[in-house]
Amino acid sequence: MFMSTVNTRKVHECRNSWHSEWWPAKVVLWLGFTVVTFLAPSPLVQLYGKVAHFGAGAFLVIQLISVTRFIMWLNDCCQSEVTRKRCHLQIQAVSIVTYVGSLLGIVLMYVWYAPSPACKLNILFVTVTLVLVQLMTFVSMSSKVKAGYLAPGLMGIYVVFLCWSAIRSEPHTEICNKKAEVATSADWVNIASFVIAVIVIVAATFSTGIDSKCLQFKKAEGESEEDDIPYGFGFFHLVFAMGAMYFAMIFVGWNAHQTMEKWTIDVGWASTWVRIGNEWLAAIVYIWMMIAPIIWKTRQVGSSAET
Repeated sequence: MFMSTVNTRKVHECRNSWHSEWWPAKVVLWLGFTVVTFLAPSPLVQLYGKVAHFGAGAFLVIQLISVTRFIMWLNDCCQSEVTRKRCHLQIQAVSIVTYVGSLLGIVLMYVWYAPSPACKLNILFVTVTLVLVQLMTFVSMSSKVKAGYLAPGLMGIYVVFLCWSAIRSEPHTEICNKKAEVATSADWVNIASFVIAVIVIVAATFSTGIDSKCLQFKKAEGESEEDDIPYGFGFFHLVFAMGAMYFAMIFVGWNAHQTMEKWTIDVGWASTWVRIGNEWLAAIVYIWMMIAPIIWKTRQVGSSAET
């Protein structure tokens, strides 16, 4: 789908109908490719597994950039004069709730996953998350940025969630991860959690796929025309291809050579470190997006002064 729709520009192109229609043909192709995977030789499947590591990692990077851009866009909307006059108290309330919520989440992780000094790794994860939350807040509230508390509060919730999911991905035999031991039984709670996790990932993949501008760091010149496509079809299918690779990785815990327990998803040390790396990268991307305009503006002023 990516190869057949990349660089589609106008809605009247035949590739537009191929993207949004022709469902009987797509179903036949899907069933055919599903059968082919069972008949494919094992080395080919192992090769896809190696490629999927990179595709899934790229998917996580694109997703965190998209989430960070959305948070910053929402913060910019709330920082406008019209919005601040109408919803000043509401914005302040949400900012306080998100910031306090991120701190509360950190405290709960200390209580649940670092009950003793022996849990050094979990203490490290939670402490670094606390430092990142405070650092993002400091940068946002600095005199040159002045982004307010809403953006760092939302990003704080996001990185705390990533830290929590990383610790939850630790093997269930760990003494510091006792709260995840019940996840190996096939009760209705774990089945429902499993299904919800799949639905959330699909929804995140779709929302990221239609955000083809998340990797555009410069505004596109010129106005869009009426017959332009609403989003990049090629990028949409590329994100779904990488999303499929991400599914493959979480079902095997980012390690094709380990055996997963029943009713578990994304469990293993590889999964833990991938999520921790994703959390740290999300904080770095947010801080860079905050300070980059100031750096570029300073360089432009300096270059203009020299000329």
